[in-house]
Amino acid sequence: MEKRSAFERVTLARHPDRPGTEEYIRALFTDFFEQRGDRLFGDDPAILGGIALFHGRPVTVIGQRKGHTRQEKMHCSFGMPNPEGYRKAQRLMRQAEKFGRPVITFVDTPGAYPGLEAEARGQGEAIAQSLAAMSRLRVPIITLIIGEGGSGGALALAMGNTVLMLENAIYSVLSPEGFASILWKDSSRAQEASEAMRLTARDLLELGVIDRVLPEPEEGAQADPQAVYRTVDEALSQALRAADRIASPTDHRRRRYLEMGRRLVGQERG
Repeated sequence: MEKRSAFERVTLARHPDRPGTEEYIRALFTDFFEQRGDRLFGDDPAILGGIALFHGRPVTVIGQRKGHTRQEKMHCSFGMPNPEGYRKAQRLMRQAEKFGRPVITFVDTPGAYPGLEAEARGQGEAIAQSLAAMSRLRVPIITLIIGEGGSGGALALAMGNTVLMLENAIYSVLSPEGFASILWKDSSRAQEASEAMRLTARDLLELGVIDRVLPEPEEGAQADPQAVYRTVDEALSQALRAADRIASPTDHRRRRYLEMGRRLVGQERG
């Protein structure tokens, strides 16, 4: 794994040309059928999800969508989902369970949308319900962190039996700028915060938060997307084969996160 500073990886994770959920779905899956709406309020374009085939196998695919053009980014709230987005994801997960389809999630968000309207519609409750739904789901969940993994907005799609992470992706409780603002009252210290937060793939593998780091080209995923797609394709295939050998995906997830919690608490006390 190439030696880069944490903040360099933050910059690469946010690169405007970095492949997003939409690109991965086009590259890795066939017969994708998008499903929209939460059957309660409306549709949220910041969450892209539906049914697809992965090497001929039916799966449910869900991920945050950022968009690339200015218009797309505004339409998708820059990848920050509203409550209806998370409720749409829950609907798709329950549907996957009903028909016995594995769930594959792509994480790429600065965090959940923080606006007053989102809070009024129950943003915190929607994220909590997503976590509850994933904890109970009786089918396997494979999570891939492809860019930014920010706060509860990311965690709401990340409770997988297996969690994979691209080499230059990040995953943390909040942004480095937010961390620096809270801890030091100075957002300009984001570079220093990045080092302290242990948000890189290498850090999280050492902590046991993720299961595997997937390599990228030297300049990042945007430099050679096809190579990254091949790497992700192989990793997802392996993860699904491993998931098929799990007797109870629900119990497996519960053990995984209980053990992770105990390990992290032990390290903190140590």
